[in-house]
Amino acid sequence: MDRIIEKKRWTPKKIAWISGGAALLVVVMYGLIFGQFRSKRDVESSRLVVSTVKRGEFQEFVPVSGTVIPIKTHFLDAIEGGRVDSVFLEAGSMVSKGDKILKLANTNLLLDIMYREAELFQQSNNLRNTKLAMAQADLEIRKQLLELRHEIKRQTRINESNKILRKKNLIPTREYEEARDQLDYLLNKLALTIETQKQDSVYRTVQISQLEASLVRMQDNLEVVKKNLENLVIKAPVSGQLTSLNAEIGESKTRGERLGRIDILDGFKARVAIDEHYITRVDHGQTGTFELSGQTYRLTVMKIYPEVLNGRFQVDMAFDEEPANIRRGQTLRIRLELGDLSEATLLSTGGFYRRTGGKWVFVVDESNKTAFKKHIHLGRENAHYHEVLGGLEPGDRVITSSYDSFGNVDQLVLKQ
Repeated sequence: MDRIIEKKRWTPKKIAWISGGAALLVVVMYGLIFGQFRSKRDVESSRLVVSTVKRGEFQEFVPVSGTVIPIKTHFLDAIEGGRVDSVFLEAGSMVSKGDKILKLANTNLLLDIMYREAELFQQSNNLRNTKLAMAQADLEIRKQLLELRHEIKRQTRINESNKILRKKNLIPTREYEEARDQLDYLLNKLALTIETQKQDSVYRTVQISQLEASLVRMQDNLEVVKKNLENLVIKAPVSGQLTSLNAEIGESKTRGERLGRIDILDGFKARVAIDEHYITRVDHGQTGTFELSGQTYRLTVMKIYPEVLNGRFQVDMAFDEEPANIRRGQTLRIRLELGDLSEATLLSTGGFYRRTGGKWVFVVDESNKTAFKKHIHLGRENAHYHEVLGGLEPGDRVITSSYDSFGNVDQLVLKQ
C-alpha cells in the first residue's frame, strides 16, 4: 500500500540559507550603525605636533619665578606715634648704625612728661616733708622723755624725803601718798611715752619706705616716657642701604606704623612664590636650578612661609654659589625639583592636556593616515614630560598639540 511522504519545512539547505542571510544582515547593520556613529574628522597633518612615547630618566620639577632680595632686612617702625618733623636721609642712601633718619614730633608726649615730672616733684616733696615731720616728732618725744625723767628724779627725791619725814610724823599721810602716786604716774607715763615712740617710729619708717618705693616707680616711669621721647628720633639699627622710606614732613604716623626698610647687602636670597597645589610637597633642603649668563646655579629651600595668599605660598631659597652679577629685585626662572631622578615611560607635554586632562589621547597608526582615541593614565609631570602609567608603550606616536579644533570625534583622518 502506498504512503504519503510529507515534505519537510526546515531542510538543511534552507536553514543554511537563512543563517547566511541573517549573518549578512547583522554585518550590514553593524556597518551601518557603527559606521554612522563612529565620527571622523579630516585634519591637516602639517598642523599637528606628533610626539613619540619613550623610556628615559624623569625628574619631576615645577617652574617658578623668584625675586632676588637681600639675605637680611631690618624694618623701621614707629615705636611712638607723632608728626614727621624732620627727614635727614632719603631712600637709597647708605647708612651706618646710629645715623639719624627722621624725627617725629609728639606734643601729647611732651605734656605727659611735664605732668609726670610735676608728680615726681610733688612726691619728692611729700617724702621730704614726711621725713622732716618724723624728725620733729622724734625730737618732741625725746624732749618729753627728757622732761619725764627729770620729773621722775625730782619726784623720787621728794618721796625719799617724805619717807623719812613720815616716819617722824612730820608730814600728813595724805601728802605722803599723793607724792607716791605722783611718782607712779610719772613712771607709767614714761613707759607709755617710750611705747608711743617705738610705734610711731615703726609707722613712720613704713610710711617713708612706701613713699620712697612710690618715688622710685615714678622715676622709672618717667625714664620710660623720656625713652619714648628719644624714640621719636628714628635711627638706623644696622649699617646698610635705606631702600625705602615712607615719610613726608607734616605727615602723621601712628604707633607701630612701617616707616622704611634697611637692607644688609652682605648677601642675597630668592623669594619664590609657589602654587598652593604643591604646599605639601615642598620641604626644607629641596633644591632648584636657574640659568644666568650661560651658567647654571643651584638654590636650596631655607625657609617656608605657611600662609597662602591668592592661591600661592612663599619660600626663601639660598644660593649655593651666589652669582657675581646678581642684583636686588632681579627675577629668576627657577626649576624647583620635587622628586628624585627615576626611570619612566615619558610623553611630551603639549596643548592636548588642557582638553583631555590626561585621560585620553589620539594615537597615530602605523600608516600615518589615521589617529584613534585611546584612554591612558598619566602620573607626575614636569615642564617637558608626563609620566605614563598606563595605556601607552614606548614607540607609540601621540598627537600632543591642541585638541580644541577636533570637536567630539573618535577618529582623525590625517591629510598630507
